[in-house]
Amino acid sequence: MLKRILAITWLNLCNLPRRMAVSLVAVVGVAAVVLVFAGVLSMATGFERTMQGAGSDDVAIVLRSGSTAELNSGLSHEQTLIVANAPGVRRVDGRPLASAELYVVVDVRMRAKDADANVPLRGIEPTAIDVRHGVEIVDGRMFQPGKNELIVGRAAQQEFVGLELGDSIRFGQSEWKVVGVFAANGSVSESELWTDVRGLQNAYRRGNSYQSVRVRLESPEAFAAFAAALEEDPRIDPDVMTEREYYSTQSEGLSRFIRIVGYPLTILMAIGAVFGALNSMYSSVSSRGREIATLRALGFGPFPVLVSTIVESLLLALAGGLVGGAVAFVVFNGMRVSTLNGASFSQVVFDFAVTGDLLLQGMIAAAGIGLIGGLFPAIRAARLPVAKALREL
Repeated sequence: MLKRILAITWLNLCNLPRRMAVSLVAVVGVAAVVLVFAGVLSMATGFERTMQGAGSDDVAIVLRSGSTAELNSGLSHEQTLIVANAPGVRRVDGRPLASAELYVVVDVRMRAKDADANVPLRGIEPTAIDVRHGVEIVDGRMFQPGKNELIVGRAAQQEFVGLELGDSIRFGQSEWKVVGVFAANGSVSESELWTDVRGLQNAYRRGNSYQSVRVRLESPEAFAAFAAALEEDPRIDPDVMTEREYYSTQSEGLSRFIRIVGYPLTILMAIGAVFGALNSMYSSVSSRGREIATLRALGFGPFPVLVSTIVESLLLALAGGLVGGAVAFVVFNGMRVSTLNGASFSQVVFDFAVTGDLLLQGMIAAAGIGLIGGLFPAIRAARLPVAKALREL
């Protein structure tokens, strides 16, 4: 039985050049489905990777209780000291690795179009780079505390105007000079501008208030004791999360929206591709009526004919999936864009990410299209009356 299935399948494939135009309809249809699927969802994957890439299990972020993001949080100076001195915080030379931070949104001109974008301007303490993982100055120098100096994320510099080393840019009533560029392993931090927190407090008249505190913990296991100590302290009413948890919640809304749009769009296109595959395989069965009848007359049963037709449809669909996946990877993977993160009301610069998991899902969808598109034509081929086919052809 297996030999018969392989023989008929090989015969079908050898005859594909005679049906090239019809077969290409199925291949192109499936390729378009996989291309759109991988292209749309690579946006969500890239956004999640950028957001969550800044997160770590041994770095904690503390906000005011009930805050959904740093923008609507608020902490006093005394509360930031309580956080910095809580149990579980790593210390270097007796000083806690903690950074009390202020977060505002400023307008910066985009390179790609003549429009302003909301960009995060973050006030940090000098220890902030040691608190975070993977942050390093790649050009210029660190800002000097007490001066209106900025260091800018590498992604922000590439996406927005006026952030080159040595440039001066005005926010509100103050002018700031770009003195350095930093990298952060491609994470969301690279979409931000950083300056001295006290200078930012003075420029925006925030007094001695902050919005968040980041701390480096002694280990990921120290988080439970750290969080418990703060939650039991009556002087502070905090929300305590690891950075990974925080950025995961920040990326959830936009990622869900993209998937809500992406999956139905893929399903609609897949329905069209199924009809393309049906048309291709029905044409294949019709053009091979004499071959099928002859094989049946020679003793080949209906089952090998059915299986060989489904295999042909499946192979055409998988070929389309490979083409669509390859085009998606070449066109979309690494493509840099920026979008508004609704959680923080600021732009996030990120790269599309066509991952192996997305390509695998695309190939599974292609296989499903091939199986459905080949099933009914295969049943027709298996039921084709031998005598009638020979008389007609």
